[in-house]
Amino acid sequence: MKNVTDSFVFLGHWPSAGSFGFNTDIFATNPINLSVVLGVLIFFGKGVLSDLLDNRKKRILDTIRNSEELREGAIEQLEKARARLQKVEIEADLFRTNGYSEIEREKLNLINSTYKTLEQLENYKNETIHFEQQRTINQVRQRVFQQALQGALGTLNSCLTNELHLRTINANLGMFGAIKEITD
Repeated sequence: MKNVTDSFVFLGHWPSAGSFGFNTDIFATNPINLSVVLGVLIFFGKGVLSDLLDNRKKRILDTIRNSEELREGAIEQLEKARARLQKVEIEADLFRTNGYSEIEREKLNLINSTYKTLEQLENYKNETIHFEQQRTINQVRQRVFQQALQGALGTLNSCLTNELHLRTINANLGMFGAIKEITD
């Protein structure tokens, strides 16, 4: 705690008019740094994040529509299978005495294969949606980080002039000299 108050007392000896320097006190600068970074992220990342999420939502909806189309195709196959089943049942009535057990096996196999196809299509749809969601989240994270970094670098480059940079270096050298005297 003594180091924190010493840093504030030490900062009090700096001339306040037109000076610039770095505050090396971590406890005093972290809230400021966090608020600046969050402000930049919110300001610059809001529109991009919204566009990315809208694009991703459209892609996911397209994927869902495609999956629904596949599902409808599977339902058509199921209807064809049911029509075939009815045909097989008619034939079963004609040939009941000779091949009733064989026809029943074919019917069950047909139904099982159709249900398996439907389950596979449903699983594929769910996996596609999950994969697209994860990919979207990763892309959004990368874009937000890149834009925040570019914004921060742009702000630094626009704010630091040669004169300000030299004054900062001189102030830090003076601060390091004072710290060296204290430690000696």
